[in-house]
Amino acid sequence: MDGRLLLLIPTTSYRAGDFLDAAQRLNVTVTVGSDQAGVPQQFDPAGTLEVAFADPDRAVTQIADFHARYPLAAIVGVDEGTATIAARASADLGLPHNDPEAVAAASDKYRFRQALSAAGVVQPTFRLFGAADDPPACARQINAYPVVLKPLSLAASRGVIRADDPQAFVQAFERIRRILAETREETGLRAAPYVLAEEYLPGGEVALEGLLIDGRLHTIALFDKPEPMEGPTFEETVFLTPSSLPEAVQQQVIARVRESVAALGLSDGPIHAELRLTEDYGPVPLELAARSIGGLCARILRYGAGLSLEEVIVAHALGRDPAELKRVSRPSGVMMLPVPREGTLQAVDNRGAALAVPGILDLQITVAPGTYVRPLPDGDRYLGFLFAQADSAAAVQRALSDAAAALDVRIG
Repeated sequence: MDGRLLLLIPTTSYRAGDFLDAAQRLNVTVTVGSDQAGVPQQFDPAGTLEVAFADPDRAVTQIADFHARYPLAAIVGVDEGTATIAARASADLGLPHNDPEAVAAASDKYRFRQALSAAGVVQPTFRLFGAADDPPACARQINAYPVVLKPLSLAASRGVIRADDPQAFVQAFERIRRILAETREETGLRAAPYVLAEEYLPGGEVALEGLLIDGRLHTIALFDKPEPMEGPTFEETVFLTPSSLPEAVQQQVIARVRESVAALGLSDGPIHAELRLTEDYGPVPLELAARSIGGLCARILRYGAGLSLEEVIVAHALGRDPAELKRVSRPSGVMMLPVPREGTLQAVDNRGAALAVPGILDLQITVAPGTYVRPLPDGDRYLGFLFAQADSAAAVQRALSDAAAALDVRIG
């Protein structure tokens, strides 16, 4: 099956270029659906489509109208805010798709917990509060601390905060309310007016990148997160692959992801899972999204025949054989460069010194000078991405750390 592919990509996404490059390499005809009209539309009316991500019902209608004029073979939502729209539109048009309700549950942290609880999958205790509730009254309902508070649908650990006592709970709750009020829904992220409180589980973290084909999970990569994720905020920085975990632990992670996929009812396309490695319960799912890894992190992955992750996703969506889902084995990693403080980005200097660090493959700064930035969990972006490859995971991590230290980030 081949034909026209509709990519749903918010204008705020880092990933448009990588997906378009993948489609070009695979000789695929693409339409880009975004929350703003594309300039090329005047030259190719089928090349872009304005989609109202903030209004899913309208978005599905817009896609159906477009399909009537320019038949689509597949629809891919590249992030949290567009995956459910892609699934709904695909279901209505009879295209390959996940169950829309399963995708919606995966993108809602409370529904995710409910689905896993109903299936008996091990997870932390949890409680849902309305964002308009009285924070001190909510804090009194927590039986044991610490807990982790989080919004239901935001990505990149935005708004995820640990509270060790009732006072910290109130502060975190009010902080999340401010973040929800600032969220731009035109990107497809719906700032549902709720706050989820979960039991804090100590332990390291891993991330699994996979592809579902006819309901079967194919593991593409397992990432270690070598830096402690203990809070009070949970900004992700370094991902390393292949995993250095014992094989038995890796298999436990994969088994737990399979359980979670089955609990949600997902069956087709990419997934990205995050898990805690606990002493008492083994791997515990933190989230499982029906999309691939965010930002530019996927650039560190390469598969059989040199396919990128985006090529694998596009090929699978169009019914092609996505080739071998096996990553090259040489250790590699990515560092998401955090925003060090609030202010206006003036410049990121000394890039040459960072690129000269042995093992560094590439550096991409994704925030333009003059942009107002804030650190996570209040902000919604990283400064950019560093990529490295070496003979050992320790060497990769050292290269990323040395390169990041060489950068001079100037924020006014």
